Amino acid sequence: MTVVELQKDEEELAHLGDDTVVDSGYREASDVSITHPYYDIARHGIIHVAGDDNSGRKVITFSCCYLPPCHEIDHVRLLEYLKYTLDQYVENDYTVIYFHYGLRSCNKPSLSWLQSAYKAFDRKYKKNLKALYVVHPTNFIKVLWKIFKPVISHKFGKKILYMNHLSDLQQHLRFNRLIIPKEVLQHDEKLRIQQKGRIPAITKAPPPRPPLPMQQFGVTLQYLKNKNNGKLIPPVMEQTISYLKLKGMRAEGLFRRSVAVHIIKDIQKLYNLGKPVNLDEYGDIHVPAVILKTFLRELPEPLLTYASYRPILEIANVETILRVNSCKQIVHQLPEHNYAVLKYLMCFLNMVSQENINNKMTASNLACIFGLNLAWPREGTPSLNALVPVNMFTELLIEHYSTIFNTRTVPGESLP
Repeated sequence: MTVVELQKDEEELAHLGDDTVVDSGYREASDVSITHPYYDIARHGIIHVAGDDNSGRKVITFSCCYLPPCHEIDHVRLLEYLKYTLDQYVENDYTVIYFHYGLRSCNKPSLSWLQSAYKAFDRKYKKNLKALYVVHPTNFIKVLWKIFKPVISHKFGKKILYMNHLSDLQQHLRFNRLIIPKEVLQHDEKLRIQQKGRIPAITKAPPPRPPLPMQQFGVTLQYLKNKNNGKLIPPVMEQTISYLKLKGMRAEGLFRRSVAVHIIKDIQKLYNLGKPVNLDEYGDIHVPAVILKTFLRELPEPLLTYASYRPILEIANVETILRVNSCKQIVHQLPEHNYAVLKYLMCFLNMVSQENINNKMTASNLACIFGLNLAWPREGTPSLNALVPVNMFTELLIEHYSTIFNTRTVPGESLP
């Protein structure tokens, strides 16, 4: 029965119709440097970091349609590269999206490799994985589940969610920030046509509405300044940071945990309506931590600005002894308002890092969390190749706060 189902699965993929594109070769990822330690694997574009889900958890995607034929890729290296990528996030809650479409007999890893892969991902990887979305599952997935069910823990099994169509993903994450292969998009559209529109179409994000009079999230720093009697530090940042300074500095894993989406949405609504927010009511120190990250992530332009993104990516090419000075030059070119807010935030994060014996949050750990909430490209999402310099830059800002920020002051600035 198992063999028959697997053969049927391959036949389904092989007879999708002449109008469906199935690409059996790899695509050279333009943003992957030849010096990348896993360039031979990374160049295929199989794995991407694709923004955040609705709880602020980092999203990693795996696209089977980019897998080349088995004889053209070392699956052991592929597993190492996947672990290398996840290692940058497993200390925090994260989500994985697995695009199954495009897995065929010629590029399908062996069952023994899949077994070894599951064993290779020990508790460190499984503990903070909050959801594994399997998109467009087929008979092959059902067979795998039968084979692996005896060895997969019940707790891990509950994290696996099947998404028959791309529209099913929209309620779980920021769909417009996903990197979805065109082959997957075409396959999803073909399924929609075959089922005569019974599958909901992927909806585009609605155009932005005018902000509410007291809007706090998703508006510019200038808008917040105008609504806050000229004060530079946004109220959300001031309140959450003050609360965390008072009650959360020694909380282990501060900023690592996620919070239920409805709680975050409720708090955002209160802020946006200008209503008071009592953080004590939630009884969870991770709530203000997530609110702070959410505020930064929803700024229309990143706090470090689009103009600084390219110079930040170049930081890894600067000699180690000169990097702090390079960071200082980049930061001092920021607009006054951005500089003042960044200085306020980095002063606080430096304090958090100094409590790392208790909270386990070193400058490096904090940088991995805050880096992509401070800098991202104008178009698309940050590439895997951008993670190292962005995190490195953020770590330098936190660790060398006093050196980088000691020679520039802005009228009206304040510190936590």
